[in-house]
Amino acid sequence: MRMPRIARNGLLLFLLLWAATAQAQQTQEQLASHYFANGEFAQAAELYEGMYKRAPNKFYYQMLFRSYLQLEEWKEAERLAERRLRQNPKELELYVDLGRVQERKGETKRAIKSFEAAVDKIGFDSKQIGDLCQAFESANHPEYAIKTYLAARKKMKNEYIYVGELAALYERSGDYQAMMQEYFDLLDKQPRMIGQIQISLQRVLSETANPKVAEGLREALVQRVQQHPENKAYLDMMIWFSLQQKDFQFAMVQAKAVDGRFPEQGGEPLMRVGEIAQSNQAYDVAEECYEAVAKKGKEGPFYFDSRVGELNVRFARINRNFPIENKKLWALLHDYEAAFAELGKNEHTVPLMRNYADLMAYYADSLQRAADMLYDILDLPRLSPQQRDEAKLALGDLLLFAGEVWDASLLYMQVEKSNKNEVIGSMAKFKNAKLSYYNHDFLWAKTQLDVLRASTSKLIANDAMELSLLISDNMEEGSTFDMLARYAEADLLLYRNQLDSAWAVFDAIATGALSHPLFDEVLLQKAKIRMRQERYEEADSLLEQLVTLYAYDILADDALLLRAQLNEEKLNNPAKARECYEKIILDYPTSLYVDEARRKYNELKSLDPIPHNG
Repeated sequence: MRMPRIARNGLLLFLLLWAATAQAQQTQEQLASHYFANGEFAQAAELYEGMYKRAPNKFYYQMLFRSYLQLEEWKEAERLAERRLRQNPKELELYVDLGRVQERKGETKRAIKSFEAAVDKIGFDSKQIGDLCQAFESANHPEYAIKTYLAARKKMKNEYIYVGELAALYERSGDYQAMMQEYFDLLDKQPRMIGQIQISLQRVLSETANPKVAEGLREALVQRVQQHPENKAYLDMMIWFSLQQKDFQFAMVQAKAVDGRFPEQGGEPLMRVGEIAQSNQAYDVAEECYEAVAKKGKEGPFYFDSRVGELNVRFARINRNFPIENKKLWALLHDYEAAFAELGKNEHTVPLMRNYADLMAYYADSLQRAADMLYDILDLPRLSPQQRDEAKLALGDLLLFAGEVWDASLLYMQVEKSNKNEVIGSMAKFKNAKLSYYNHDFLWAKTQLDVLRASTSKLIANDAMELSLLISDNMEEGSTFDMLARYAEADLLLYRNQLDSAWAVFDAIATGALSHPLFDEVLLQKAKIRMRQERYEEADSLLEQLVTLYAYDILADDALLLRAQLNEEKLNNPAKARECYEKIILDYPTSLYVDEARRKYNELKSLDPIPHNG
């Protein structure tokens, strides 16, 4: 049945009027918002009054109320809030609005009464509770938001709800003790929440500069461990906190306590502390952790890993120092051989086999035994592609060390070809580019290095950039590269541990011209040679020259970091080390070493709070 024409016309007219009204309302809203944003609150209030009268929704109310507050029209604001509260008694945040106006009027007792009334009237509606707490926070009254959540707990007879909300409020209020209390109460009830709690506390520790936060957390944990010695979660929290603070010794003590009380874990906490301590170069702690697990015997679930870990730590420690004491070197090699006899040569002991090859090649002067070990790796039947390619790279490095340049290049190319889009492929490409540099094929090397500057690996990209800049900065007129060729020759001699020969070539470069862009590089390399020869004072003097004469060159921050480590670890001069770390932070804020320098500076400062000038 067709609609009569009159009815159709009426409907069309209604729709047109409705559209026009909606358009006008939208235009008024935009205009009111514009007035409010530009501080023209009288005009905004006038428009919002009309809109709220026609459509008394929450948004128009809030904007009108805010406009009245800006205009200091307390009477109008209070009347508006009271009228809306009578019409919408479940909107408890309206009590907060009343209290805000009363505060502005100086009627503090009335304001408190309004705030308390809001808290008293909460029900079981979580949205209502959340809106009220948000209103209290907006009104700069977090203490009443806290009261609201605590009242909700009591009403709902559940002391473990709103933990996150309350902890966040306590944190923002600076009441860190109460914040920790919330988290630990939750941990009592739900130990499985430990991961989420650690993430929250880690954020607080990293964002809060106040040292009292860490001190308070430690005290609270110690207290909980004493109160609940049977609760493993608190011991785990203590280990976690100690690791966050890089107090590896204390973390190990706690891990041993867990191991003693919960032997069924088989030493897992000790393994965890050992691995993190090792990655932070706290080798003494790491080694003690691994030894403690290994002593549990071969039946333990972590025996194999602990044996591997222990040898890896000893390798890392010995590899960090040059020259190596001959007695310690051969003792370590003997222990590796004992480990192979016990654990076998297989895909699980590949890291040990590679470390053994490194020690044999670069420290024990036994290239053939090193090569044999790497070939043993490549002959393993269940080797993963990653392990195979890593062994090929190590073999390539060994061949380059031995002077077999083309065989080394072939291995690098194989790894690059099979890992086009992987980090290991980029590493192989970099090694081949450096080999070209050693071979004086500078233009080809630079082409490859410039590609690698876009590598996803920050370390490879940075190394590629440095070598590329070394080449481009020292391209001589006519592309003869005479000085750069001599530098590359010395660099290769240094790689091959021919220290005296390398020094002679570097020295010839330094004395062969009045000035040259390579002079800062030469100073750095000569300093590295003197360090490896244990002539630390001379090394320090060379680094000081570099920083003084070439403060604005790319190697200045490298020299400062090396000088800081030299003074801290070899010259027993922590004050000078701290001065160097501070200089990196202040003078080279874009350096890759800023984070490390800041960490080391703070460590040294905590050991000696008295400022030094060098």
